[in-house]
Amino acid sequence: MSAFRLRPTVERRDAESIREALDACATPLPSVYGATDEADAALEPLMDRIGDASFILLGEASHGTSEYYLWRRRITERLIRERGFDFVAVEGDWPDCMRVNRFVRDEIDGAPEEVLKTFRRWPTWMWANEEIAGLMTALREINADRPKRRRVGFYGLDVYSLWDSLARIREYLKEYAPESLGTAEDAFACFGSEFGDEQGYARRTRWVPDSCEQAVLDLLAKTREATLRDGEHAFDAVQNALAARHAEEYYRTMTSPGPESWNVRDRHMTETLARLLDRHSDPAPGGRRAKAIVWEHNTHIGDARATDMARAGMVNVGQLSRDRFGAGDCVLVGFGSRRGSVIAGRKWGGPMERMPLPEAREESWEDLMHEAFDGEDRLLIFPDDDETAAPLHDRRGHRAVGVVYRPESERGNYVPSDLAARYDAFVYVDRTHALRPLHEEPVGKPDDVPETYPSGV
Repeated sequence: MSAFRLRPTVERRDAESIREALDACATPLPSVYGATDEADAALEPLMDRIGDASFILLGEASHGTSEYYLWRRRITERLIRERGFDFVAVEGDWPDCMRVNRFVRDEIDGAPEEVLKTFRRWPTWMWANEEIAGLMTALREINADRPKRRRVGFYGLDVYSLWDSLARIREYLKEYAPESLGTAEDAFACFGSEFGDEQGYARRTRWVPDSCEQAVLDLLAKTREATLRDGEHAFDAVQNALAARHAEEYYRTMTSPGPESWNVRDRHMTETLARLLDRHSDPAPGGRRAKAIVWEHNTHIGDARATDMARAGMVNVGQLSRDRFGAGDCVLVGFGSRRGSVIAGRKWGGPMERMPLPEAREESWEDLMHEAFDGEDRLLIFPDDDETAAPLHDRRGHRAVGVVYRPESERGNYVPSDLAARYDAFVYVDRTHALRPLHEEPVGKPDDVPETYPSGV
């Protein structure tokens, strides 16, 4: 796809023509728990589609599904080993992911499970899980044979880390620029009793025009000034300052109606991705441009213009990446399933639970895939030509499960989507299983993990 363009609204197509179009662009996909050579062979059409692209965005239909993590790991390893990709950037917080980055780059020792204990903010299971521990081990092994400047990185793109990022900045200034420490203390003092309480700060700024925006902007300026004298830790310090600046804006706007807080978050993630690309690219004239792999939810990596998000004024990382880096250089890969189990919470901050994932809603994309593929897993590569792809541009429900989920009332968990415009490719797993968190045992019935797990991974 060379550029995104809106398709004209057409009559809703009949289910049979859509099933035929789905089957025509699909190839069999074995179990991700099986042999490595079978999985690698099945991924060849995706590797062909990726070609020389530099930005691969790998989605997921939920934050609590094992197969999505494991398929993304297989794709990621191949892109790094075979295509020279430079780093993985995920929907996680910068400070927490920096510790993972140091582990995979062989800068700190310890078991990956111990390193992942740094993820203490809810929902811990998103990154503190056995699937990510396996990825960390694989990346560290890859880096063992590389010079330091060419080691693969692991970074967090998200914007929730206001308090942790402020603490990291204060530590940095205390050690490297103590004369600027007062600016950090002013930022801490501004939040006062709301420090550590995002909801409390949001409520305060909603009713009283008294925000900490200027205090955080001053801290960003001081941090940038201080890092001019220090190259080793400068990038981390400035990124924490940027995360704090956009986190303050995010929390200040999250109680207001409209898309502003969502857009603050996705723009920050795209800006962070751009900074990482600059950092990993060769600065010499005509030097090599870095290559990035992004792991985020489908709602972030699937182009928002192909969904009803656009009507609400929302943008996302997939859309912004296509516009900023070039649609021809980006490959967006969605993921989905029809049924299974998932880790989630029934309310924000609530206990994580292992929940059933009900059968997909009738005539949703997942339901049509189940029928088209006779309940088998498939890899879909969407065609570029309008005539062949026309049935795949129908707008139908596409399931999106967040960290807060109630299986008994999931009807609202479907995003109307023009699937072939939203993604370039799609991984369909008919039945998925809940991932395995590290921090504590989730409430709920034990999952029926396939007997082959984790052989071949």
